[in-house]
Amino acid sequence: MNSYYEKFIATGEVKCIDEEIPFEIPVTWEWVRLTYITYLIEDCPHSTAKDEGKGYPLVRTPNIGFGRLSLNCVHRVSETVYNQRNVRAVPQTNDLIFAREAPAGNIAVIQEGEKVCLGQRTVLIRPFTQYILSDYLAYYILAPSSQQNLVDKSSGTTVPHVNLSDFRRYLIALPPIKEQHNIIDKISMVLPWIEKYGVFSNELQNLNIGINDLLKKSILQEAIQGKFVPQITKEGTAQELLEQIRQEKQKLVREGKLKKSVLTDSVIFKGDDNKYYEQIGKMSYCIDEEIPFEIPQSWMWTRLSYIANIYTGNSISENEKRLKFTDVVGRYYIGTKDVDFNNNVVYDNGVAIPKQYEQDFRIAPNNSILMCIEGGSAGRKIAVLNQDVCFGNKLCCFSPFVAIGKFMYYYLLSPSFFELFNQNKTGIIGGVSIAKVKEILIPLPPVKEQQRIVAQIEKLFEQLK
Repeated sequence: MNSYYEKFIATGEVKCIDEEIPFEIPVTWEWVRLTYITYLIEDCPHSTAKDEGKGYPLVRTPNIGFGRLSLNCVHRVSETVYNQRNVRAVPQTNDLIFAREAPAGNIAVIQEGEKVCLGQRTVLIRPFTQYILSDYLAYYILAPSSQQNLVDKSSGTTVPHVNLSDFRRYLIALPPIKEQHNIIDKISMVLPWIEKYGVFSNELQNLNIGINDLLKKSILQEAIQGKFVPQITKEGTAQELLEQIRQEKQKLVREGKLKKSVLTDSVIFKGDDNKYYEQIGKMSYCIDEEIPFEIPQSWMWTRLSYIANIYTGNSISENEKRLKFTDVVGRYYIGTKDVDFNNNVVYDNGVAIPKQYEQDFRIAPNNSILMCIEGGSAGRKIAVLNQDVCFGNKLCCFSPFVAIGKFMYYYLLSPSFFELFNQNKTGIIGGVSIAKVKEILIPLPPVKEQQRIVAQIEKLFEQLK
């Protein structure tokens, strides 16, 4: 039937092992268990040895490279510790060290002159070199099919872990010794080219990522300067849009949804001297030094606070999470950890706030924008919401007064905004106060032009994927 069988010498039992055979081998090869072709397979001491800075190399899983040990940044131990850890077996030239986990499957051959001892999660293997060459065994275990089989057999809920009993019984495809030499020679010949290709491939990948990022920034910068789409006279002006915003704010104040302070008018204009001025009430101030670039005539400069309701959230303690927020579903509480650097909100990571507690939290409405304003991710974590959420005190919500949120979002992602934002950072951890955020300038096109700009940005971003 052309099936594979295993005979157990001690009992004479014969068992079909077809399900274990991963692939067919030449007729001159044999399938053997690892334990049959090794003098010893010895587990490491299950303890952590302290790095003493000098002495003998302590091989940990990070030191196990592709068939070779990497001892450049190895931990070192004294002779006493070396002898204690090698009481079961002293690692020798041509022995192999296998990583049981973190990550499982790596293996390296000890070269001449490498006098080492085993760190945690490692296994020492000493093959019968008259039957199997150490390098062949290492390359066999490092092969993709072996790595997959080892992972499939591994256990551990969070970290894959190879059981020693499974490893001892692992099947090895064994060629004649001369063919093993030929295989090793061929692999040794191509490995330098593979490594060189890997370096170039990584450099190319990093270059592509860098170029992609630079292109996106360039697109955004061109877009917010009015150089992305043509201006169309019949689409109106930003001045008309600002008047629409003013009327909406008045309506919200009458309805008691906003305080009267939002009605303070701020108008930025060019004077006869071709400089920019800001008029607040009856007073005008020259702000020419604040203007980062020129914009089309139909556009206007304004402050973020004039076109959006801007406010921070409030914190939620771990105790409140445990005591209050159990099984009742409500709005998610979103903190800085729930906004990623790809401009997404991971809602399922948030805590669900029961409705009876929602009045204790600030709400960011659907289609508003959240931005981190404190810490290392300040000005870099920015996302548009697709549902109402409660949100944290290190986040700032931008809720536009009219439907201009998408343009504002792309402005907040632009290099110009990031530069203006960073100019206002203070403190050791690097944050920007909500008052400073509100004062940051934004170039404002007419609504229809904003829509065309957003559509063009999204079209190009899709092509860059």
